[in-house]
Parts: sequence; C-alpha cells; structure tokens
Amino acid sequence: MATDTLKSTTGASGASGLRRLLLDNGALTALIVLVIAMSALSGDFMTTDNLLNVGVQAAVTAILAFGVTFVIVSAGIDLSVGSVAALSATVLAWSATSEGMPVFLAVLLAVATGIACGLVNGILISYGKLPPFIATLAMLSVARGLSLVISQGSPIAFPDSVSHLGDTLGGWLPVPVLVMVGMGLITAFVLGRTYIGRSMYAIGGNEEAARLSGLRVKKQKLAIYAFSGLFAAAAGIVLAARLSSAQPQAAQGYELDAIAAVVIGGASLAGGTGKASGTLIGALILAVLRNGLNLLSVSAFWQQVVIGVVIALAVLLDTVRRKAGATPAPAGASQGGKGKQAATYLLAAVVAAAVVGATSLLHSGTSEAKSQKIGLSLSTLNNPFFVQIRAGAQAEAKKLGVDLTVTDAQNDASQQANQLQNFTSEGLGTIIVNPVDSDAVTPAAKAVNKSDIPLVAVDRSVNNATTAALVASDNVTGGKLAAKSLAEKLGGKGKIVILQGQAGTSASRERGSGFAEGLKAYPDIEVVAKQPADWDRTKGLDVMTNLLQANPDIDGVFAENDEMALGAIKALGSKAGKSVQVIGFDGTADGLKAVEAGTLYASVAQQPTELGRIAVQNAVKAAEGDKVEKSVMVPVKVVTKENVAGFTG
Repeated sequence: MATDTLKSTTGASGASGLRRLLLDNGALTALIVLVIAMSALSGDFMTTDNLLNVGVQAAVTAILAFGVTFVIVSAGIDLSVGSVAALSATVLAWSATSEGMPVFLAVLLAVATGIACGLVNGILISYGKLPPFIATLAMLSVARGLSLVISQGSPIAFPDSVSHLGDTLGGWLPVPVLVMVGMGLITAFVLGRTYIGRSMYAIGGNEEAARLSGLRVKKQKLAIYAFSGLFAAAAGIVLAARLSSAQPQAAQGYELDAIAAVVIGGASLAGGTGKASGTLIGALILAVLRNGLNLLSVSAFWQQVVIGVVIALAVLLDTVRRKAGATPAPAGASQGGKGKQAATYLLAAVVAAAVVGATSLLHSGTSEAKSQKIGLSLSTLNNPFFVQIRAGAQAEAKKLGVDLTVTDAQNDASQQANQLQNFTSEGLGTIIVNPVDSDAVTPAAKAVNKSDIPLVAVDRSVNNATTAALVASDNVTGGKLAAKSLAEKLGGKGKIVILQGQAGTSASRERGSGFAEGLKAYPDIEVVAKQPADWDRTKGLDVMTNLLQANPDIDGVFAENDEMALGAIKALGSKAGKSVQVIGFDGTADGLKAVEAGTLYASVAQQPTELGRIAVQNAVKAAEGDKVEKSVMVPVKVVTKENVAGFTG
C-alpha cells in the first residue's frame, strides 16, 4: 500500500504542477485574464493614459487595504477605515485653513488622528473585549460624525502644498501611484521582516497558542489597529489631495472595497495568511474591473453585481486552495521561494504583454467617430430627478444619432473623478458632468480641459475649471420661491422644520441658503429644527418621525427634494396637507402626484427631462465647434394643486 501511494503521489506531481501554480497565484492569474479580456474588448484600455488612470483609481483603495491587511492577517476586521480616512483629511484641511496651523503640523495632526482612532479600536477590542466587528462599526459612525461636525457638513479646501499629492511628476507619473507603491513596500517590510509582522501571523493562526508562547497579544493588537489607522489617514490625505478638498462624506463604503481587495489578494478572513503583493493585485483587479466596465459602457448597477461575483469567486478560490493544500508563502520564506515567486511574476508579465500585444491588433486600423460619442457622468441614479435627466439626454441623443454613455457616481466625488478620467482616456467628443460637488470635481475637470475635450455641466456648476456651457436651474432662486410659497400658505407665521439633502453637496447648500434668505422677509416664521435626510425617502420618513416627537406642533416642512418630502408626508399621516403644509423641490413624477392629491402643498419644479435634452444639444454643438451659450438657465416653477395639471416637466 505504501508503494502504491508513493507511485500515485509521484505520478500526480507533474500533472498537478500547473494546477498548484494557478491555485497559489489565483489573484495574479485573474488579473492577467482581466487585462487580456479588457484589451480585447476595448481599444482604449491599453493606452498609456488609461493604464495610469487604473493606477490612480486603485491607489486609495490599495493604501486602505494595506492597513486592513495587518488586521485581517491577525484574524480581525476593521470597518472604520473609510470614515477614519475622511476624518483625518478633514482635520488636516480644517487645521491648516480655519485654524491657520502650519501645513507640516496639520499633516502630523491628521496622521495622529488616524493612529488615535486605530488605538481606540485596539483598546476596545483588546481590553474592552468587544468583537472587532462591533468596535470598528462604532468607530465608523463616530469618525464620520466628527468629520461632519468639524466641517459643518461642507467641503473644506485643501492646502495647495498638500494638494500636489494628487498631481503628477514630470507631467505624466501620478503621485498617488508613487504613494501606493511606497505604502506597499512598507507593508511588505513590516509583514516579512519585523517582529510585529511575525506576531500578526502567529495571532491570526492561533491566538491562544501565540499568547501561551509569550506574545503580548493585547499590546500587539493595539499596534495592529494603530497601523490600520495610520494607513487610513494616508489614504484620506491622498484622496482629499486628488479632489483638492476634504469631503466629510468621502470614502463611504471604501472599507468594503479594502476588505475585498485583501480577500481577493489571497488573504483569509480566518487569519494567518496574506501578503502585500496579493493585496495590491486585489486592488488592481477592482480598479481594472471598474475602469474596463466604464469603457464598455456597462451600467453602474451591473458593475456592482460583477464586483460582488468577483469577491464571491475569490473566497471560493481560497476555499479550494485550502482543500488542495496550497497556501501562500509564510513570512520569512526562503530566498529560493522568493526567487521562484519573482520568476512567476516576471513570466506572468511577459505572457500578459505578449497576449495583450496580439489582441491590440484587433483594434488597429479601426477608427470610431468619437466626435459623435458623448459621456454623461451623473451624481446618482438613485433619485428620480437624475433618472429623468438621463431619460431626456438619452432621448435627445437618439434623436441626433449620437452615442451616449451614462455613468452613475453614486454620490461619490472620487468615483466621479475616475469616470471623468475614463471618459478622457476614450477621447470622446464631449463630456457632460452633473457634479457630486462643484469643488471636488475641479481637478478632474481641469484634466478634461487639458485634453481639449469640451466639458458641459448640467444642474450643478463646475468651479475653477472651464466649461463650454452650464445647463442648470437656479437652486438659490428656487429656495427663495419655496420660502415665499410656504410662508404665504402659513399666513406669515408658524413653526417649521427643514429636511436637508446630503451634507456637503452644492444643491443642498444652495437650496438651503436660498430658503434662509427668503425667510428673512417673514420674521414670524420660526425654524425649530434642521436635519439631513440625504435626499432619501426612507430617511425622510425616519428623520421626520423623530422630529415630530420633539416638535409635535409644527405647521410646515421644507424638504430640499421631493423624495424627502414624500417621506415626511408618510410620517405626518393625516396631518399632511391639512394642519401641516409640506413643500418639496424638483417636481418629480411622484412629487407631482402628491401635489395633485393635496398631501404635498407644492414642489419647486425643475424640468429635469429638459435639462438632459438641452445638455446633449449643447454637447453636440461643442463637439462640432459651433458656438454655445456659456449659461443656459432652465426656469423653475412653483407647482401647486391649482396649476399641476398644466405642468409638463
């Protein structure tokens, strides 16, 4: 039996060599396949500019993921890194601008903020005995809240000396990529060459055994989570530098991308395995997926599905690898093992380059009429108003015979910057942008300007960059009209509450300031509460329900969009339209139905379909070199039950 077993093992060793190689380097294999596939499907993917875009777009996720690698290797989890990144960037911008602190000290304070957040996580986990999931979930909320408190919900301009971190060296090499590489080398050194790195693997492999062997596990965990906070601070600074402003709502959901990058890179959530190179490959896979799917005009909704499937497959591969007995090389592996690994990476690069070079022939000799291709980046498609802008734009594009690609930034300024970069790489005829934030979009808009592609802004302006045209409604005027209409309905006196949009967005600021300005003419109107409900109907319902507990005798509600107004109506029940008057903003289909039913007193109606239609008209003119108006204002109108029947939108 022993002889038969030996023969079987020996005979199988050669046949299983390729299988084991693929299992040991699953993430690298996946990255190569993705690059080849995207190169075959899109002729714009393998351009130098686009590959640099992929690097920039991977940078923030990779830096966050390097810090999360320490935590996952030690069998922990950190859900707070996105919020800590936003808080650290906000602290830097606030201290350097509002407080006049020297930039060097402001950077140190931002880094210290990240480390402090990590230490708090470590204390709660090590000494408070809280599960890592709960402790870091609490820090996620605390850090995000502090970021909003410090910034008062508005973006803070970043110091110029730090904003250079978002620039390029020599006009072509992006600084974020250099920072990513530097942080990756630090991660590799810590994991492979230091006592604390070996401790991470020991704690992740078997915490009790590590403790019995003499490791001070509690203190080691403090250091591990402090590392995670440090890397989160670095990522926040790079992200804010890229956007030229600290956004209090920045990096939302980035903690999930960071965890996904670590897992895709071969680390196990059970702990004990993981390496810096795998994490970098995982971050690049996510960036290549998003970049390539954007270039292929795949819906943002389907992009989320694809990325979810990739994460699931990565975990499945980890399970298969474990069953097959294939594991990543441990820290401190022999030089021979490292040499073999380096040879594997070199061979992979050669194979990928050869195949990509061959697939590029598929696109040679083809020349699309890109002057007839337009890209439209919307701030979100999770809102009927922007869905109507898309519908108007698509209808006009079809009428004019042009190719329109629509992307969804999901209210993330960084994601929108990525989308504008991708559009620029494609060399489109014109780019239309509906900014998440008018200031945060500036660096990406300036890059579009440098490429000589006309840029058209719709609904919201782009600050400090050149636009061929701005197609918009006047939010400030709309806010004033809302104040006047509500005050007159209430007879010039009463108590009201305000439901605000997402903190930091220009639309919320403009509508809110216009409403406040309009209320100055009515001193007997008292605003008893203001709370954000993030443009969302469900949040509008919850926030309004809570406000009614403290203010049951209110007379009116101003919601900065119809979705929140509809949530407020649900919370008010039978009071809506009778004892409490509610006014919304946007003139969406559901909002107008509520106006017709009498539960919503009025909506300050924009004409979103018209905005989208006119934006495409101007984009086509700009692409063809025709003269366009710098500012095209689509009028707003207060729609009530009396005139709703004649309003077409």
